[in-house]
Amino acid sequence: MAKKSVLSGIQPTNQLHIGNYLGAIRNWLTMQDEYACYFMMVDLHALTLQQDPKALAASCYFGIASYLAAGLDAKKVTLFLQSHVPAHAELGWVLTCFSYMGELKRMTQFKDKSAKQGENIGVGLYTYPCLMAADILLYRPHYVPVGDDQKQHIELTRNLAERFNNRYAKNIFSVPHPFVGKVGARVMDLQNPGAKMSKSALNSKGTLFLSDSDKQITQKIKSAVTDSGREITSYGEASQGLMNLLDLYAAFAEVETAEVCAEFSGKTYGVLKVALAELAVAKIAPLREETLRLSAERGYLRGILQEGAERAAGVARRTLAEVYETIGLLS
Repeated sequence: MAKKSVLSGIQPTNQLHIGNYLGAIRNWLTMQDEYACYFMMVDLHALTLQQDPKALAASCYFGIASYLAAGLDAKKVTLFLQSHVPAHAELGWVLTCFSYMGELKRMTQFKDKSAKQGENIGVGLYTYPCLMAADILLYRPHYVPVGDDQKQHIELTRNLAERFNNRYAKNIFSVPHPFVGKVGARVMDLQNPGAKMSKSALNSKGTLFLSDSDKQITQKIKSAVTDSGREITSYGEASQGLMNLLDLYAAFAEVETAEVCAEFSGKTYGVLKVALAELAVAKIAPLREETLRLSAERGYLRGILQEGAERAAGVARRTLAEVYETIGLLS
């Protein structure tokens, strides 16, 4: 019996942060034996913002190295760059033509990012959910591992799949389901715990990057915003900042937050911060060092990307051919 498929991706950056790891990559590790997994660096999506060409190329290597360093096995999963499979851009255009202005305007990430960019907002920032939908639907995945904030994009993808299938009375696309991990699905900013941790945050002290040194990790956690209290009582009574620290500890330790609350009940915030900093360093440091080592092995990484692109393209081309035939484009 064929394995069900899973697909996910992260934008290439040498500033991957713990939200990417805890909310996405670590969940992927639990899937690589059970599912047919397609994990990519979505480098075309990165073009919605201006990129330095050399930095973008280096970030692609860094990103794939991070996947491997975290424990993904290139023999078990398909690792590739989005731009190496042309079918992504081709189906992206088709789905753009099936999308409605109103539903794209409602995308929360577009509203948030466009507010930061001012007047000169690129069209790609508006339409990239259509490309994201193409990324997914090409592989007919059953699950799409996402952070809690990405559920809206999966709903759009599901709508587009159903719209296309209904219009032509064919089940061309499988309607995917979001997979949100129980732990670490949404990691909040250390300085602004009401906002999601982000590599583009104005204050970088609120984001724990996978490339941070042990000293930087410790300093960021110790300076994390909490409240005016001193002792930890219960999760329900905690402020957003304290909840974030308790959730982070639980995510790194891979336990329930209730266990963390019980462990630190009656102890000061400072004790929790010290313990969390030590745990974070213990988890991030080996990942950082292995990523840096693998990033330097460009030939090895190119081989993995080439093999992954060939496997991915074989699947993607078959789906695109069915789409083209269905809508009347000649092959």
